[in-house]
Amino acid sequence: MRPEILTKAILPVVMAGIIGLYGIIVSVVMSGSFVAESYPLFLGSMHLGGGLACGLSSLAAGFAIGVVGEAGVRGFAQQPRLFIGMILILIFAEVLGLYGTIAAIMLNMRGTTNGVCKVVEA
Repeated sequence: MRPEILTKAILPVVMAGIIGLYGIIVSVVMSGSFVAESYPLFLGSMHLGGGLACGLSSLAAGFAIGVVGEAGVRGFAQQPRLFIGMILILIFAEVLGLYGTIAAIMLNMRGTTNGVCKVVEA
């Protein structure tokens, strides 16, 4: 409807793309704790739980950003004063994925500091 607001209207797409980085961060953090000789069940469970926490929270955040982004951009095209409110709601939706990432990193730290992934040489 209004091509002059294109740069502001593309913000929800950028914020949705940032959510993908959370999964990459979690996978890099978790890959540092893999041991070639053994992979205990406890550590595998921690990695599964962390991956699910990050993935499901990012899925919810992506869905929320999509819904808010669509309605927000349509409203912003009609009334420019809605931009700040749209940004605030998008930030709150983005934080959902960040919470899952923090939980996944904490689970990974719990699994690696418990002493189960240290290789004991006989």
